[in-house]
Amino acid sequence: MTERLTPADVAALDAHDSYAALRHREFRWFIISLFAMVVGSQLQAVVVGWQVYDLTHDPLSLGLIGLAEALPFIAIALPAGYLADRRNRRLISAAMLFVLACCSASLLTLSAVPGLLARTGPAPVYLTIFVSGVTRGVLQPSRQALSAEIIPRWMYQNAIAWRSSTWQIASVIGPAIGGLLYGFAGPVVSYAVAGLLMLVALGGFLTVRYTPEPRDARDATMVAELMTGLRFVWHERAILGALSLDLFSVFLGGAEALLPVFASEILRVGPQGLGLLRAAPAAGAVTMGIFLAHRPPFRRAGPTMLVAVAVFALAIVGFGLSRSFSLSLALLALSGMADNVSVVIRSTLIQMLTPPQMLGRVAAVNSIFIGSSNELGAFESGVAARLLGAVPAVVLGGSAALAVVGLTSRLVPRLRTLGRIG
Repeated sequence: MTERLTPADVAALDAHDSYAALRHREFRWFIISLFAMVVGSQLQAVVVGWQVYDLTHDPLSLGLIGLAEALPFIAIALPAGYLADRRNRRLISAAMLFVLACCSASLLTLSAVPGLLARTGPAPVYLTIFVSGVTRGVLQPSRQALSAEIIPRWMYQNAIAWRSSTWQIASVIGPAIGGLLYGFAGPVVSYAVAGLLMLVALGGFLTVRYTPEPRDARDATMVAELMTGLRFVWHERAILGALSLDLFSVFLGGAEALLPVFASEILRVGPQGLGLLRAAPAAGAVTMGIFLAHRPPFRRAGPTMLVAVAVFALAIVGFGLSRSFSLSLALLALSGMADNVSVVIRSTLIQMLTPPQMLGRVAAVNSIFIGSSNELGAFESGVAARLLGAVPAVVLGGSAALAVVGLTSRLVPRLRTLGRIG
């Protein structure tokens, strides 16, 4: 839960305790659960992507994976935010983690039956990913809102930096394990490991001690309360600008969905190389996240965010043009470093400016903008690759993301002047 800033808190803030959030028991269990979940989901994403492309040899099929997850995610996100503000956020999150474990079990079953996917095609995989999208849409607002309740408010940037680093470390390990497991042990073992990790995440989450803050009795309808959350984001132009910047830059500049094409046909590095390519952005983000956790809050947050997204876009353009595996890894790592700066600033901004009783609904709006941008971007990349080819799709997408930075800077002047937020 949130706390008032005491004199001891002020002293700690002035000294900038880089490990302040990690000293909280509930936050430690929270990130242990987060780590297990992300390793499992990233491992699974690599296996699904390679398996589907191996079945179809069509880049559009990779885009359809993203679409199958994004559409239900977007549809459920706002009602899920309302639910997160009305019910126990820990129990909601735990229930959704159990469903994600069941999704891994379903993919395992599809792969374990000899010849089943060859006969049915990828449709059952898309259906499982659809269920996963619904589940993730319900999970995200509750988990994000809960993360702001279990630590003092003055620790937000430090906690977000560690949370982001944990996410990104898991995003390095997960794809690497996924590529190795798929290459050497096959999809059945890979999905079994993913499901086990989801159960570990569930156990970690249930260990978090959490007493929900009293919720005021409300007579307003769900629609009215959801509109309240949307209006709040609309009137907080700094939040709206940050969300829009991330949404369009990732939607246009994301290259992750096409990595199986680059690994298979352009760089020719196989599933093991695909795992490394998927892990490279997260490796860069880990490096940046640890650096941010050891520094005070940004003094010029807005301009820093704009520069970071511009660097992200340029790195994506460079990756599209690269024919060297080592250079491609380096550019993807740079994109991850830049993206993590944007993530930390945006997340801190949302948690600092949002009243605790609205965290679920605002987190849901954030989920729609950010949580679905990778999946929608994957569909856009798949369509563009089908029409133009993989390389032109990535290069043009990165160039468009760079143009978004300039447009956002012009349309949202507050981002150009936004100072310290943590």
